[in-house]
Amino acid sequence: MMNFEYYTPTKVVFGKGTVEKAGELVKQFGGSKVLIHYGGGSVKRTGLLDRVKAALDAAGIAHVELGGVVPNPRLSLVYEGIELCRKEGVDLLLPVGGGSVIDSAKAIGYGLANDGDVWDFYDFKRAPTACMPIGAIVTIAAAGSEMSNSSVITNENGWLKRGCNTDYCRPKFAIMDPELTMTLPAYQTACGCADILMHTMERYFNFDVMDLTDALAEGLMRAVIAASRELVADPNNYEARANVMWASSLSHNGLTGCGAGGGDWACHRLEHEVGGMFDVAHGAGLAAIWGSWARYVLPEDPARFAKFAVNVLGVEPQADATATALKGVEAMEDFYRAIGMPTNLRELGVEPTEAQILELAEKCDIATRGKLGAVKHLTREDMANIYRMAK
Repeated sequence: MMNFEYYTPTKVVFGKGTVEKAGELVKQFGGSKVLIHYGGGSVKRTGLLDRVKAALDAAGIAHVELGGVVPNPRLSLVYEGIELCRKEGVDLLLPVGGGSVIDSAKAIGYGLANDGDVWDFYDFKRAPTACMPIGAIVTIAAAGSEMSNSSVITNENGWLKRGCNTDYCRPKFAIMDPELTMTLPAYQTACGCADILMHTMERYFNFDVMDLTDALAEGLMRAVIAASRELVADPNNYEARANVMWASSLSHNGLTGCGAGGGDWACHRLEHEVGGMFDVAHGAGLAAIWGSWARYVLPEDPARFAKFAVNVLGVEPQADATATALKGVEAMEDFYRAIGMPTNLRELGVEPTEAQILELAEKCDIATRGKLGAVKHLTREDMANIYRMAK
């Protein structure tokens, strides 16, 4: 087990009707004028935006709005948000949505609290030293951005998808009402479940992991797999929605990585380039890549993959660790198919050419500065091979 630090300062307000607490929470954390940041029309169609405004009005909190966030959130909207907030004197950001909306708000917060171009932080040119306070109202259980230190933004100039991770951007509070996720399409729900599982697996597939952390991670993954199957049968199952929503936060607030030395993160980085080039749903992209990555790196630590197969997926032990591990990969892909997720790029709707595969690998290698993977260090050629396997 490695030494670790665990920091999770976000106040969580969880359950039915918690949106009505938005105003008092903003006041508690010093906000007097907020930016309500959101994506498309769903927050309006469902009446959620009106509920948020009413809660802010009741608490005497002024507010302005900026919608238009899309999956793989764009840098251009971040710039627009920074300009709007400066003009309006906003002092707290309130994203209402999923990971893309929260990540966009985090980038706006970096831009407001630091001089210069906010893209510098995502392009590894310099590091932020502050972020404007953020609260979050979560409508999609997936990215866990409401409790994480992570923000991922896509720059339309070159279609570069890059992340910036610092504790400055961790939200001050997160409102999580599982009922808000019941209006999601089945595909979006499944994408979220895939993302939650991958956030846990990125940390799980590593060396010298603490036994207690392993048990927490395995229990979380079993719970998400079970709830995912329940939601296919009954999208309005509140208990399943609640389990998935809470798992989303716990999977990416650092808990399932304590003692793991940071995790592997190869699948995420490989998918970021696919998302940047082809604008696919993040969770679906992760599912499409995972099996190929697992088979490629499995020989480095078959015992670890075998433990995952037995403890998470209920695979019966085979003649040796490698055979058990491969059964586990197959079982995971069967699960993805059962909830409507792709298991390769073709099923994702993407068929990259050889030139595009080489470009994806080059961009990933540059983005990770030649340091990708914990189970196996991946060279640029390794990355290209995984992309080829995933076709």
